[in-house]
Amino acid sequence: MNIKEDVDFVAKSLSGDEKVLENAFKLETLYKKHKIKIWLIVITLIAFFVTKAVMDELHHSKLVKANEAFLSLQIKADDAKSIKILKENNPALFELFSYSEAVKAQDSKTLKSLSSSKNTVIADASKYTASVLDKKVVDSKLYNDMSIYVGGYLSLIAGEKKDAKNSLSLIDERSPLAVVTGFLKHSTIKDK
Repeated sequence: MNIKEDVDFVAKSLSGDEKVLENAFKLETLYKKHKIKIWLIVITLIAFFVTKAVMDELHHSKLVKANEAFLSLQIKADDAKSIKILKENNPALFELFSYSEAVKAQDSKTLKSLSSSKNTVIADASKYTASVLDKKVVDSKLYNDMSIYVGGYLSLIAGEKKDAKNSLSLIDERSPLAVVTGFLKHSTIKDK
């Protein structure tokens, strides 16, 4: 029986080798048939990953330049070279820097120009801050309660106590401004 097992083992080995050769021939035939498509896919994939790596490196380089310029502007805010680099490499950070500097300088003109920014946070904050500097009321998503409070305060200064009370009553009791609003309502606005 030992010989029979050896013969079966050899037969299985040969049939396994035949299957490997058969698959190799099928693979070669498939390769010859679709050689151009396979190479196009391989080249496309290589080009994609190389392009992506280059673009990522360029983006990273721009961010590094912008960060260096921003840090330089923290030391010297009027450095024209750093302002130009920041504006070219990271416009969003430039707008944030411009907003910060305009608030420090109380520059209503710059704030009004920033209120048309594509960045909704910068636009809303600039619009609100410019309106506060101009002592006007403006709707704000970020500073909704503060906007209502300023409106009530300005109405109170103008002598319109009823409008001030109505405006201040719009501030939610859970708002951080509720306590201040309550003080303002109770200490200055007296019902007739």
